Amino acid sequence: MAKLFFNYSVMNAGKTMALLQANHNYLERSAQTCLFTSCLDNRDRKGLISSRIGISAEANLFDQDTNLFNFVVDFCLNASCVFVDEAQFLNKEQVQQLEKIVDELNIPVLTYGLRTDFRGEPFEGSKYLLARADVIHEVRSVCFCGSLATMVARYDSNGFAVTDGDSVLIGAESNYCSLCRKHYMHAVNKGMKIEGLKINDLS
Repeated sequence: MAKLFFNYSVMNAGKTMALLQANHNYLERSAQTCLFTSCLDNRDRKGLISSRIGISAEANLFDQDTNLFNFVVDFCLNASCVFVDEAQFLNKEQVQQLEKIVDELNIPVLTYGLRTDFRGEPFEGSKYLLARADVIHEVRSVCFCGSLATMVARYDSNGFAVTDGDSVLIGAESNYCSLCRKHYMHAVNKGMKIEGLKINDLS
């Protein structure tokens, strides 16, 4: 029976690499897949899922109006698996559409995304995936102190954490840092400079 998976983590934890590897495993067995990524993702070029080590794959773009179920029915009905990158940008209705792909078409759906934004607030897509996915998996990363990183901090041009601004900052991946909750709170509440920190710089 097909299932809906949500693989979440902080930034730069290897989510995209995990997606591309899973997709490769299907393709290596001559299976068809269907890939989606958000139109908000412009790290390389639109419609390309790309990892930091240079592996990439073409993908279909989705925005807030895309009906993912209808798209799969129209263009990807023979797919053995559906992959969704940047799943935090899904809306509630699109998560429900992914459920329909799983339950009515019997196609597994693997989604990958952030759990929370830089303010510690859940993204809409992540909130509903956490509530409704059959399988939830954390792609683990570490803070500069060596502890599990669970939070994403955004910093300004001086390297200090900010807590105001739009949830999505297009084209500014380098302005984020993944931290454990303890040091995220230090950065936010105590003005700790976070740009340029290295492993074991923090205690």
